[in-house]
Amino acid sequence: QMQLVESGGGLVQPGGSLTLSCVVSGFTLDYYFISWFRQVPGKVHEWVSCLSGSDGSTQYPDHVKGRFTTSRHNALMTVYLEMNSLKPEDTGRYYCAATVQALCLTDFDEYDSWGQGTQVTVSS
Repeated sequence: QMQLVESGGGLVQPGGSLTLSCVVSGFTLDYYFISWFRQVPGKVHEWVSCLSGSDGSTQYPDHVKGRFTTSRHNALMTVYLEMNSLKPEDTGRYYCAATVQALCLTDFDEYDSWGQGTQVTVSS
């Protein structure tokens, strides 16, 4: 059974940094693509990063490029999302999601499994 568990969320001031973790189990990270999404109430999940579990290659949308970095530690079965220069509009519940398809999907509903999310609030 695939499981993903996010952690590391919290309250941070604008301009601050936060690193989220996603611990996976029930599947081999090497054969999956892992993306991070965020969601605010009343809106659809917004894609913020994608990582290949096999070679670590990454993709980002323009509005987080240069501020967010995703990486993995396959032996620990963990994917990270390092977020810097945070803005109030980065506030949301952050989810990691896994797909066996070898590409970066930007539609949350196309993923095979996802976690419960962790809340990030950027506010002074």
